[in-house]
Amino acid sequence: MKIKMGDIVLGLFIILAIIIMIIPMDTLLLDMLITLNIAIALIILFNALFAQEALSMSSFPTLLLFITIYRLSLNLSSTRSILTSGEAGDVIKTFGSFVGGNDIVVGVVMFIILIIVQFLVITKGSERVSEVSARFTLDAMPGKQMAIDADLNSGLIDEMQARERRNKIQDEASFYGAMDGASKFVKGDAITGLIITFINIVGGLIIGVTRAGLPMNEAFQKYTILTIGDGLVSQIPALLISLSTGILVTKVSKDADVSDQFIEQLFSLPKVFFFTGGVLIFLGVFTPLPPITVSGAGVLCIIAGLKMNSTLQIQSIEEEISTEDEEAEEIRKPENVVSLLQVDPIVLEFGYGIIPLADVNQGGDLLDRVVMIRRQIALELGTIVPIIRLRDNIQLNPNQYIIKIKDVKVAEGEILFDHYMAMNPGFVEEELDGIETIEPAFNLPALWITESQRERAEAIGYTVVDPPSIIATHLTEIIKKHLDELMTRQDVQTLINNVKEENSTLVEELVPKLLSVGEVQKVLTNLLKEGISIRDLVTIFETLADNAIINRDTDILTEYVRQGLKRAISSTFLDENEGNSVITLDPVLEQTIMDSVKNTEQGTYLALDPEITGIIYNSVEQETNKLISIGRTPILLTSPIVRIYFRRLTEEQFPDLIILSYNELDANAEIQSVGMVSIG
Repeated sequence: MKIKMGDIVLGLFIILAIIIMIIPMDTLLLDMLITLNIAIALIILFNALFAQEALSMSSFPTLLLFITIYRLSLNLSSTRSILTSGEAGDVIKTFGSFVGGNDIVVGVVMFIILIIVQFLVITKGSERVSEVSARFTLDAMPGKQMAIDADLNSGLIDEMQARERRNKIQDEASFYGAMDGASKFVKGDAITGLIITFINIVGGLIIGVTRAGLPMNEAFQKYTILTIGDGLVSQIPALLISLSTGILVTKVSKDADVSDQFIEQLFSLPKVFFFTGGVLIFLGVFTPLPPITVSGAGVLCIIAGLKMNSTLQIQSIEEEISTEDEEAEEIRKPENVVSLLQVDPIVLEFGYGIIPLADVNQGGDLLDRVVMIRRQIALELGTIVPIIRLRDNIQLNPNQYIIKIKDVKVAEGEILFDHYMAMNPGFVEEELDGIETIEPAFNLPALWITESQRERAEAIGYTVVDPPSIIATHLTEIIKKHLDELMTRQDVQTLINNVKEENSTLVEELVPKLLSVGEVQKVLTNLLKEGISIRDLVTIFETLADNAIINRDTDILTEYVRQGLKRAISSTFLDENEGNSVITLDPVLEQTIMDSVKNTEQGTYLALDPEITGIIYNSVEQETNKLISIGRTPILLTSPIVRIYFRRLTEEQFPDLIILSYNELDANAEIQSVGMVSIG
């Protein structure tokens, strides 16, 4: 792994702090290190001041720890220098004599005030803000996640933007949590400064009197000045860091710089300056306060208010003119029709009566259910469901909804608000009063019942569902039925890339050497069209790679893939715990179908006599009705070579008929034939 220059600098900085603690420093080198400490503190302060949002300095908690360690190592080194030689360099001496007024009392008072300001005001406030920010950020995470999912499903953002927003939320929670703990460093640093100062003064007195032979007053004067200088030179950068912490955790907007916000928020109302100027003039005239100073400040405030009022009027006129120019330009501009060409893959439109079900503020959870639909289908069938748009449509009846696939209506339904749909599973004999209706997803007879009837209906065995569940179930079934239309080449490429992360050899062999993305798409859509899950893409791609060398016909390749997925197909359509009733094809009919297959350059097709086709349809209908009458799902078994052609023959007439080949059955599947489709 390549070592970056930044890694080297960071490592050397930490090692430097350790070296400073261990090895005595020359006073000149100590001056340079102390100056570096002040410079770093100023750099951090101005970065925090002009950062647009707190996350712009997401490394601040770690940086705070490093700087605190560095500053404490300087404290230790300067203390050693003061106590051993009575010298600590020009920087500390200047801070002790010049900044402290060359007076012990003034220096001590300034140092104490500095510590109080840092510890009780800035550090305490920053710590509290960090704690509250961390708590509220964590509490708000679920709501923010739901809002992102809602925006994603309403089409306001795409998958990439949603991922960025989720990462942003996690980063915010981590940052404020870290800041809550990091602010303790600053608090501890202030306490440490007081303790070190006390130890330095006491230690300096002892060493100055006992070892250097200085009089008590001279020793106290010398070592206290140096100690106060050391404290000031250490605590002023610490104060800047504390101020930076407070600035970062109190940032609430990223739309503008701090300076822009101050100017906009403090200097936007002229009347505020008029009132302020009036109060100051009153105080200057009618109180013992200095009239020139106070009243003069009041006059300046009024002048500033007048100037501000004039500027705002000019801005208002300019904005009005600009708005009129933009409107005129918009009228003159030819319509941009490109935006009108976009076709949404899936749209759920509903009347105004259903809006409360989709409005989170009114307690509606339809948006959450839509999110779960996409996840459910991804887990069940292994495919990517496009964004589902939700729109209200005033042209619909209040309680009506329609489902569109690629801007074409494919299904519709109607609900009764504040009612529940009750369905008899088939074994309940007791009747229930209600409004007769048809369940939209599976076309089953049902009843609309009221809230008061719900408990009784459930008690006697009815299946009871609420309106959002009805819409969500209907939408799920429609999406499943049209998944083969919705899967694009881009979706297939995404799936291929996902497999490639851990199976690069397989993907490189298959795409594009043997098959194109479009050919892989055709195989996957063939599977989805018959309700076969494509989650096991590795098995699918392995089968394609094995057979695409011999045959590139996507329909034939689909049959090979189905045989490779026989365990999954059997578990999907067959019951493992009991015998499965199926119907089969007469061998004579199978031979007739194979004799009618015609091969062309464009592929194969079935050329059956229309009269024979009619007989086949009648026979299939009779045999499937036998299964339906005993509550079984119609399943037809045929030989592998015939399955694809019989599926093409019957898919329009019998879309719900499940057609399996013998090679798609698991060895443990129990099959019982209860009928045979024939033309005899």
